[in-house]
Amino acid sequence: MKTLVLVAHPHLADSSSQQFLKESLPATGIDWEWLDGQQAIDVDREQTKLRQADRVILQFPLYWFAAPASLKQWEDTVLTRKFVYGDHRYPLADKELGVVVTTGMPGKAFQRGGAEGITLDAALAPLAAVTQRAKMTWLPTLAIHQFGYLNESEKLQLVIRYQRYLTQAQPDSLTSRQTWFAERLPGMIDRLPADQQAKGKLIASVFEQKSADLDQLADTLALIKEQSDD
Repeated sequence: MKTLVLVAHPHLADSSSQQFLKESLPATGIDWEWLDGQQAIDVDREQTKLRQADRVILQFPLYWFAAPASLKQWEDTVLTRKFVYGDHRYPLADKELGVVVTTGMPGKAFQRGGAEGITLDAALAPLAAVTQRAKMTWLPTLAIHQFGYLNESEKLQLVIRYQRYLTQAQPDSLTSRQTWFAERLPGMIDRLPADQQAKGKLIASVFEQKSADLDQLADTLALIKEQSDD
C-alpha cells in the first residue's frame, strides 16, 4: 500500500504534535508532503501523486472548525472539476481518504451539546462530501485532542494508532489489526534498545500465543455455525 500524507500547518517547526507525528511515520510506503512549504503548487505533480496513492491522508490542526488555508488552497487548485469527475472518469475512485486532525480541546468538547457547539463530523463534512463526489472511501477520522497533555504511555499508544491509520488494511477489524501487528512487530522489536530486547521478545511471544488462541476460537465458532445451519 502507498499512502500520501498531506500536512497543512503554517508553523510546522513549532508544532510539537506535528513533529511527533513526523517522527512516528512508518519507515516505508509513505509519501509525506508539507503543503505550506511549497512556493507554488505544481498541479500536474500533485494530481500524479493522487493517482499513484492507495490512501490519502489530510493532516492538520483544527483552526476555527476548519483546516488551515493552505489545504483549502491546495483543494481549489488541485481538485479541479475536470480532474475529480470530469467526463465521468473518476481517477480517484475506490481510493481511501482519511483525516488526522489535532485540536486544543478535549474530545468531549466536540460531542453533541459540548463546549465547541459542533461535532468533528460536522466540521469535516465538506471534506467528506468531496470524498463522496470523487467516489473515494471516507475513513473514520483520527482525532488527537490536547497532545501536550499526553503522558509517555499515551504517546506510545498514539504512535501505534497513527501508523495503523496510515498503513493498516480497512475495514478496521480484529483480523486486520492482528495481521498488521504480526507483520510489523518483529521490526519494532529489532529497533528497541538492547536493554529492552528481552521484553520485546516476550511481548512477541505473548502476541503469537494470543493470535493462535483467537484463530482457534474463530475455527470453533465457524464449526458451531455450520452445525446450527445444518
